[in-house]
This record gives sequence, C-alpha cells and structure tokens, in this order.
Amino acid sequence: MTSERIEVQRTIRADPASIFAVLCDPQGHVAIDGSGMLMGADGELVTATGDEFVVHMDREALGDLPMGQYDVTVTIKTFVPQREIAWTILGTVRPPIGHVYGYRIEPADDGHSSLVTSYYDWSDIGPTWRQAGIFPVIAEGSLKATLGIHARTVARGYPR
Repeated sequence: MTSERIEVQRTIRADPASIFAVLCDPQGHVAIDGSGMLMGADGELVTATGDEFVVHMDREALGDLPMGQYDVTVTIKTFVPQREIAWTILGTVRPPIGHVYGYRIEPADDGHSSLVTSYYDWSDIGPTWRQAGIFPVIAEGSLKATLGIHARTVARGYPR
C-alpha cells in the first residue's frame, strides 16, 4: 500500500471470464460488496469504457459520516475484457472527487484459478480532499472482504 493507493490480492478458483462477469453486472457489485455500503444498483451490463450505472449507497455502514442513503453514478474508466475494469464515481459532491476503484485479473498457472487484484486509488483527488484527511474512505480490510465474497459468489455460480 502506498499513501494514495491500496491493493489487495487473492487467488480465486474461477476463470477470468467468470470473475469479470460479476464485475460487469451492476448487481454483481452489490453482491460482492464487503463494505456494507452498496444497497442496490440500476443499469445495464457494462461492455465498454464510458458505460455508467447507478448504485444506491448507505454510508451509515461505515459509521464515519452522517450521510445516510444516497446514489452514486459509476463511470467505467478502464475496460479490458477479462483482464481489468476500473471506475470513478460521481455522488453528492460536485465536481467528482476523483478516486478510482478497480480490479486486475490474471489467469493462474493451474488453469483453474485467477489471481485477482482489487485496488483503490485516490492519487488524483484535489488538494481540498487531500487536506480533509478522509482518505482512504474504504479500508484495506473491506477490499479483502470483497475478494473473499467474490470468491464465494463465483464458486456458487453467479448469476443464478
């Protein structure tokens, strides 16, 4: 971890296509969320950079700020099928803060698994946000939990 980026990894016993499919589905993000903030989503499957969907959030799950329930728009910033997906969010704050969430997926040598890296990068946030001292918003433990839930989700066969 650097002072402006968190990366966690986990080997998931699934092929890259299965793992990536969860990440292309707005409901998949809700299904694997380890932070407890994602409550629901609206939108179509992601197929390209620039695609967007809405996520219904509840910040009370973090217990840090009294923001309650609100919506964010997820905009896909990086889209490399079965290899990498990343996005920024636009929420109640305008202009957008500039933090990025994403995943890199690499097939493992065993032919049955994938090494999945979840990352959270706030290196492009503005000085006002940097001085506020609220980053990272999501803890490393939440990213690790999300990877564990992701592993369980694809093992059960997502979607059902």
